[in-house]
Amino acid sequence: MIAVLSGGTGTPKLLRGLKELTDFVVIVNTAEDIWISGNKVCPDIDAVLYTLAGIIDDERWWGIKGDSFRTHEMLLKLGYDEFMAIGDLDRAIHIFRSELLRKGYTLTEATRALRRALKVEQEVLPMCDDDVETRVVTDVGDLHFQEFWVKHKGKPKVFDVYFRGIEKAKATRDVLRALKNAELVLIGPSNPITSIMPIILVKGVKEVLKVKRVVAISPIVGKSPVSGPAGKFMRAKGYEVSPLGVADVYLEFLDVLVVDDADRHLVGKYKSIEIVATNTIMKTVEDSKRLAEFVLSL
Repeated sequence: MIAVLSGGTGTPKLLRGLKELTDFVVIVNTAEDIWISGNKVCPDIDAVLYTLAGIIDDERWWGIKGDSFRTHEMLLKLGYDEFMAIGDLDRAIHIFRSELLRKGYTLTEATRALRRALKVEQEVLPMCDDDVETRVVTDVGDLHFQEFWVKHKGKPKVFDVYFRGIEKAKATRDVLRALKNAELVLIGPSNPITSIMPIILVKGVKEVLKVKRVVAISPIVGKSPVSGPAGKFMRAKGYEVSPLGVADVYLEFLDVLVVDDADRHLVGKYKSIEIVATNTIMKTVEDSKRLAEFVLSL
């Protein structure tokens, strides 16, 4: 059994290959969650669930394949400012989750209920049951991550990133058990700052990682992220935008960093971390499976 730390997009791409090869549990970032139109939206959890259920829109890597947006379009016509485009089937998931939360379920319990309803075999765990919110300090104000990325399309200049509520957040028993029982902890190729750092900062997680074998896949190739705003966020937090910058984010506990073949010149030892190289770009299911096989061979 391995434990995978996941955000959205990059790591779900890996999971579609990994699920054919081994058993795993996924621990997912929740700091990008947001209440929209009366319902709790958990983008990273949903990306993982939809991928494992085989219903992810694998062109955008968010939402459900073939979804319609009639409710969202009607809300806009009514003058309601729903700045995130939520699909109709996707919205049903949010309603399901939110009703359970309003009844007193924890996010872990609600996610487990969703997983079972979607017939996903693998355990999918929120990083915690506490409210944590990624905030991006920009030249247009202090924004929720979704406001920065969706409403403002990631364009504002970024001065800092912080996680509101992280100091009170505690890892659940399920998360700690999964980490302690794992033969390997794999950090997927998700944004190191906004997808993985919140998981690491939840009380109890880093302490376990320090005594486990941890492998990470770099979401940075050369000087650019494969997708998303990781570059802006790494610079804002004082890290170099490169695979070595990724290594520095995880320096306290990382054993092996997998970089792309384009960065093969980095192979060897970097501080306390072993760097290895392979093709990390995942355009197809076969690409995902190939990368998963490489990681497992380590």
